[in-house]
Amino acid sequence: MVERTGTGAVLTPAEEAKRVDGKMDLKAEPKPDVKADGRPESDAVAKKKAKFRDDKHFKIFSGSANRALAEEVCKFVGVSLGESKLQRFSDGEVYFQLLENVRGADVFVIQPTCNPVDQHLVELLIMIDALKRASAGRITVVVPYYGYARQDRKDRPRVAISSKLVADLLTTAGANRALLVDLHAAQIQGFFNIPVDHLFASPVLVGHYRDLALPNLTVVSPDAGGVERARFFAKKMEAPLAIVDKRRTDLNVSEVMHVIGDVKGRTALILDDIVDTAGTLVKTVDALLAEGATKVYACATHAVLSGAAIDRIANSPMEGLVVTNTIPLREDGKGLDKIKVLSIAGLLGRAIESVHMETSVSTLFL
Repeated sequence: MVERTGTGAVLTPAEEAKRVDGKMDLKAEPKPDVKADGRPESDAVAKKKAKFRDDKHFKIFSGSANRALAEEVCKFVGVSLGESKLQRFSDGEVYFQLLENVRGADVFVIQPTCNPVDQHLVELLIMIDALKRASAGRITVVVPYYGYARQDRKDRPRVAISSKLVADLLTTAGANRALLVDLHAAQIQGFFNIPVDHLFASPVLVGHYRDLALPNLTVVSPDAGGVERARFFAKKMEAPLAIVDKRRTDLNVSEVMHVIGDVKGRTALILDDIVDTAGTLVKTVDALLAEGATKVYACATHAVLSGAAIDRIANSPMEGLVVTNTIPLREDGKGLDKIKVLSIAGLLGRAIESVHMETSVSTLFL
């Protein structure tokens, strides 16, 4: 299987406006850039996109893990996706080739390490190596979902700290900088010996729920580890906070113990970073309803949704689950009305612009 990414030569706005049925029309007048909703973009935005479009030392490439997100980011920034060829040999080995010059360029590689995790991780490492050997000026790995993030400490005897290993692999392969989204544990940033920008999807989620204006809202953390994340979210929503005390009995298995905080007669919003098997999520929903919550909503950044997660969500009494597109939604989840996907392409696009222009990224953390 061969996958070719990118769209080839980049035209100026004036040239693009003159294209008619694939040919150049010298009589056509240039048209202003437009947004996705059809409205003309502001002059400032159009000038910004033109600046990046004309910058030959600014390039974005994508692996196969989430090409749709990479294309959204490129559309937001105003550049074309880099030309490359990705191929797998009959034995499963990855072959990657750059189809354009990157010498001295500031390159961003977008690749979440989602399922199949190992395949996408190795693919990313090979892409980094190819860029390094092609003399890219700087390589920034944009990892919307950081696989192995939950293996961040020795919680049992004789186990690996896999998230540290992944950080070492990315650095050794040749990454100069990392751009990550909603790490399971913020201290994973310390596993890297290169600069790390840790973004949060909360601005996207907060904006969505502010528009919904849920009555008598209480934000709920499904475990003690997510309290800081939930507290920040609750502050932005001007809502009280509740915590669910749970005990994990085995891998991917947890038992909800009790709810800390008042949810009786209130609308509960569960906030988590990852929804994996959805076992913890549905048990949390049941516990909140048993404590008197009138309605329960849920949101998370990373929709891993492995195993029977889709069936559990479909059969759960929760009102709905909102996730972001850091990971492509499973096919059997796309037809489920309970699941809504929000895009973080704008968030990533602004971060990439800031890194390239050497301006502050800190405003995106808030």
